[in-house]
Amino acid sequence: MIRTHNCNELRTEHIGEEVVLAGWINTIRDHGGVLFIDLRDHYGVTQIVIHDDSLLADVTKETVISAKGVVKKRDEDTLNTKIETGYIEVHADSIEVLGPCLNSLPFEVDESTKTREDLRLKYRYLDLRNPKIHNNIVLRSKMLSFMRAQMEQLGFMEIQTPILTASSPEGARDYLVPSRKHKGKFYALPQAPQQFKQLLMASGFDKYFQIAPCFRDEDARQDRSPGEFYQLDFEMAFATQEDVFDVAETVIYNTFNEFSDKKISKPPFKRITFADAMLKYGTDKPDLRNPLIISDLTDFFAKNEFLTINDRTVPFKNKPVRGIVANYLDMAEGKKAFEKDIDTYSRSIGMKFGVGYITLDNGEYKGPIAKFLTEEQKAELTELVGIKDGESLFFISDTPAVVDHLAGEMRTWIGTKLGLIDESSFEFCFIVDFPMYEYNDETKKIDFTHNPFSMPQGGMDALLNKDPLEIFAYQYDIVCNGVELSSGAVRNHNPEIMRKAFEIAGYGEDTLKEKFGALYNAFAFGAPPHAGMAPGVDRMVMLIAGEETIRDVIAFPLNGNAQDLMMGAPGTVTQQQLRDVHIKIRD
Repeated sequence: MIRTHNCNELRTEHIGEEVVLAGWINTIRDHGGVLFIDLRDHYGVTQIVIHDDSLLADVTKETVISAKGVVKKRDEDTLNTKIETGYIEVHADSIEVLGPCLNSLPFEVDESTKTREDLRLKYRYLDLRNPKIHNNIVLRSKMLSFMRAQMEQLGFMEIQTPILTASSPEGARDYLVPSRKHKGKFYALPQAPQQFKQLLMASGFDKYFQIAPCFRDEDARQDRSPGEFYQLDFEMAFATQEDVFDVAETVIYNTFNEFSDKKISKPPFKRITFADAMLKYGTDKPDLRNPLIISDLTDFFAKNEFLTINDRTVPFKNKPVRGIVANYLDMAEGKKAFEKDIDTYSRSIGMKFGVGYITLDNGEYKGPIAKFLTEEQKAELTELVGIKDGESLFFISDTPAVVDHLAGEMRTWIGTKLGLIDESSFEFCFIVDFPMYEYNDETKKIDFTHNPFSMPQGGMDALLNKDPLEIFAYQYDIVCNGVELSSGAVRNHNPEIMRKAFEIAGYGEDTLKEKFGALYNAFAFGAPPHAGMAPGVDRMVMLIAGEETIRDVIAFPLNGNAQDLMMGAPGTVTQQQLRDVHIKIRD
């Protein structure tokens, strides 16, 4: 028998029993002829006491051993209440080396998270021994199991969709796989199961889900891993937008509530239109923990034109202006330091004149802009933004294309700088009513803004009678703490509406048949109304685990340059392998 118990199993009721434990040597401490080992396995740590140091001759940390001995109660002054086995220890009379550690460690396992990432990923199997990273993967497994059970309870059926499929334009670069049997032709790894899950609805299945791998050849971010990611993909027949929201709210709220001790916004989650999100928060991924709200001051400043910082003339007429009210007068670092920092930051994000501001101090407006405002204008501004004594109003103005983004960046910076963001909570919202189309300045034509297979609000009537830029789609995102967890939509299942929707964006029926032939043809045989979404598993685990980077919740991630440093991928292959798939590498 290799072991009788795991390393987190023994308690005071086992005192006096002879046991065998197995695991990795985490630490070795020499207390004058008596050796203490912290033995670690998947489940936890147990202290092993060895009175004969010859049992550990030439044995190093991270060696895998089994230790046989008797469970004893620890002395009162050596109790360790930080671990579950901290009241007992095993006095070993024999040690067997099961797996020697023959090489010098590239880093200490307990310190791996402080090691540079390229080294961690090269020796990922060591990094995964670190309890913090190890527990993230355990958390991920438990969350996936919990979400599967939730979906099954809600009547969803798990169905796997293909990994080798056809290339289709879905917003990112495909990973291509050359065919051996069909010279010059390629499979693609699916960017998402989008078409397949809609085809399942056309096939008569009612509620589908899977923990789906998605493959996109795109650059890495803190919350996006290059190569592959996983999502809780689901689709429902005969469903509306609200039906999808009900499922998402139930599963996501229950999952976060099960695995986090933080405050969680309860269903129904707040619904925010895309237009309001951009105006009030400066982003379609708003962090609702930040209480600051952006005001639209465009109409106010359209009536006024005056000098701002350093006597530079800045015309506010015909230019959008945003305002943010916040109180920084009590900053510990000092008022002047804050003003210097905010000016530096605003310029760093592209505001060439910095951020303008006025402060209401003891009933009087002060600041660079205050002297240019009449008393009537000050009163109007006070009523418009609701500023209170001691607060300041910061102004952001730029072209329509960037002003919301700049205001959103300033909102986040100010909220973070002033410590206004509640780190003890998860705040969810749905972003709804995305525009169906947008005008592309480069191509000078109308384009889809999002998923081209979304149903336009108003259906065919809207497509025939409304300005395309005024048509909304049944598209929606779910956002948590400024992180987009998911996109989804009510699908366009009607071939006639689909043809018209693509026609407005400049695509004929031939494009539908060529790029999306299976889906388009299937809908011609009768398809139910259907809708769905796909919350990102990796991002959900990242948020619950409290990690800054998504790579710390994925067992074997690629690095930021889309490389697997441990396995050596991407790597070279033989000329024979290339010939098999009819490929010749050109310089």
